Amino acid sequence: MTSESQYTTVEFEVADHIATITLNRPDRLNCFNETMANEIAEIWGRVRDDDDIRVAVLQANGERAFCTGVDVSEGAWWTHINRFNQEDPGVLLGPKQHRVWKPVVCALHGMVAGGAMYFVNESDIVICSDDTTFFDPHANAGIVSALEPMGMLARGIPLGEVLRWALIGSDERMTADSALRTGIVTEVTSRPELRDRAQQLATEIAGRRPEAIQGTVRAIWESLDMTPSTALRTGLSYTQIGNVGSGRSDSRKNKRTPRFR
Repeated sequence: MTSESQYTTVEFEVADHIATITLNRPDRLNCFNETMANEIAEIWGRVRDDDDIRVAVLQANGERAFCTGVDVSEGAWWTHINRFNQEDPGVLLGPKQHRVWKPVVCALHGMVAGGAMYFVNESDIVICSDDTTFFDPHANAGIVSALEPMGMLARGIPLGEVLRWALIGSDERMTADSALRTGIVTEVTSRPELRDRAQQLATEIAGRRPEAIQGTVRAIWESLDMTPSTALRTGLSYTQIGNVGSGRSDSRKNKRTPRFR
């Protein structure tokens, strides 16, 4: 296992083809500031470019929250830029914005609020502990909520659920069971089981042929921006690229992991 301390807001380690990324501002409920956004962006680049890494697990330290969005105490760090050149700072947080086609397993706990959805919306498999709650504080502060709910819609979360999440604000919190019902997460565990389950899923994926896995992730995500007919034609090209050559045996040796518990 390799573990690095060069980051101040995130822990990063790699072992057995799995990169584990841990948000590490528990005293600030893991809200993100400029430093975290830049560190996360650098880490996604490393995950993308290191062929030894086949899958990533995204999690957070602390008991109370996975992430509560932007750190409002530090304020916006992008307003000095000409407004026509400004970009959403949240784009630095999501792996797909960095063209990471390696699967990301996201393990949520505690509060998942507002801008935390930048992480969730671009993860491939999202699970949570049974104490997780989801809410959007934008409305309470009189701020437009646009980018995070758009990402939720792109994931296929029902429109009514997204509107309710965005409009009621912090006064109503979606439970883990509701998140499972609406498709925000695919599995709910107990808190003690959460990290082990995320690693178990990642290990299962890491044992697969990486070209097949990355081709699958890229084909599916890129299809979201295409018409159905274009997506089908493009998907065929990915099978022609990704299925060429030998080495397609199943390295799991018939091991099986149940999807749900």
